[in-house]
Amino acid sequence: MFVVEFGAGFRAASLSLTGDSLDMLGDALVYASSLYVINKSVRAQAGAAFLKGVIMFLFAIAVFARASYQLFAGASPEASIMGVIGVVALLANLFCLLLLTRHRQDNLNMSSVWLCSRNDIIANTSVLAAAVLVSLTHSILPDLAVGLLLTFIFAKSAGKVLSQSWQEMQQVQ
Repeated sequence: MFVVEFGAGFRAASLSLTGDSLDMLGDALVYASSLYVINKSVRAQAGAAFLKGVIMFLFAIAVFARASYQLFAGASPEASIMGVIGVVALLANLFCLLLLTRHRQDNLNMSSVWLCSRNDIIANTSVLAAAVLVSLTHSILPDLAVGLLLTFIFAKSAGKVLSQSWQEMQQVQ
C-alpha cells in the first residue's frame, strides 16, 4: 500500500497523501524490526527502537522538505486522486484494525500495534478531509495543513522513541 499511496501522492502533488504513505512505510518497518528482535536481547530491542526513531525523524524531514517545495512552487494537489487513494488506504487500514481488534488486549505489543492502526485511520481521515477541502476551495492550504500536521506527529514520535531507546541502551551497557 505504501508504494501505491506514495506514487499517487507524488502524481497528485499531495503532501498529505505522500506523508500518509511514509507513515505506512514506517509502520511496516517498525513491525518488521519488532518481529525481528522479539526474542533478542534488551540491547538489540533498544537498538531497533532507536533505528525506528531515526527513520521517523527522516520521514518528518522529508515531508517538511516537500511542504516547503510545494509552498514555494505553488503546486496544487489533485483532489480526485487524493480522495480515491485516501479511501483505498482507509479501507486497508480498517481491514488491519479489524484483524487486530480481537487481539488488542492480548499484551502490550498487540495493544500498541492496535493503537498504531487506529492512528492510521485518523491520518487517512485527515487526508480525505484535505481532499474534500482542496476540491471545494481549489487551495493548496488544506493539503499543506494535513501534511505539516503529519510532519509534527512524525517528529514528536521520533523524539519520544529516540529518547526512550537511548536511555534503555545506556542502562544495559
